[in-house]
Amino acid sequence: MQKGLKIGLGLTALMVLAIGVRIGLIYKANHEDVPVKKDPYADIKVDPDDNVFLKKERPDSLADQRALIGQTVWVSAGGQLDYYADKGNHVDYAHPVGTLLGATPLLIKGVFEQKAPATGLAVVRIAPGNRHVLLAFTMPKSSDPNTLYATPVGNYDNGGYNFINDNIFFYEDPHKLYSFWPASMWSAIDQHQAVLGMSENQAMMSLGEVTVPNSDNTGNRAVKFDNNGHPLVIVFSNNKAIKITPQAASN
Repeated sequence: MQKGLKIGLGLTALMVLAIGVRIGLIYKANHEDVPVKKDPYADIKVDPDDNVFLKKERPDSLADQRALIGQTVWVSAGGQLDYYADKGNHVDYAHPVGTLLGATPLLIKGVFEQKAPATGLAVVRIAPGNRHVLLAFTMPKSSDPNTLYATPVGNYDNGGYNFINDNIFFYEDPHKLYSFWPASMWSAIDQHQAVLGMSENQAMMSLGEVTVPNSDNTGNRAVKFDNNGHPLVIVFSNNKAIKITPQAASN
């Protein structure tokens, strides 16, 4: 009887042991380290500039343009639009005062319409249509902050208005939008200078958006900047300017 009991107990122990081993194997299979799949996007670096929210107004009427009166906008499309002396809701397209430069603040004072010339620089960016729509403004940071100027921002054509405000202006101060840019970089931008270490975006803010790149590899290429008639070629590597070479102005 005792012998049978011992045999029974022995079998029970073996069964318990087998169950324990099986549980252990299952636990190990479920908990041991397994190769972790690499995130295919882990090595992609996100440029902080790409996370900046740029406000859009999408104007489609004169009322939308008049809503800007009394507000400040900042030039985003530097080097692309000429501005003119406002001679009482009228400008002389043949005699521009200058070209609007990046990050320049403009205090909007009025809106008016005027027939545009059929040809010339004034209609390169904005087609003449039936007539141009112009914003009148002062330049608070200029040497003469009370002088009134104007620049075209769209046209009236075929019974409707077409505006490019969202492509040429910041509606918020870019110094705040890009507050993570170093103060030294902003100092160069505000003086419209090219300095080593600039990113392509910073260089465009400083020198304007009239450019000719030598490839599509943004941040790793040479880019020629018109720079308001004083051309420069900047070589970028890892989105940092590593070489700046002045070029002869084209005739």
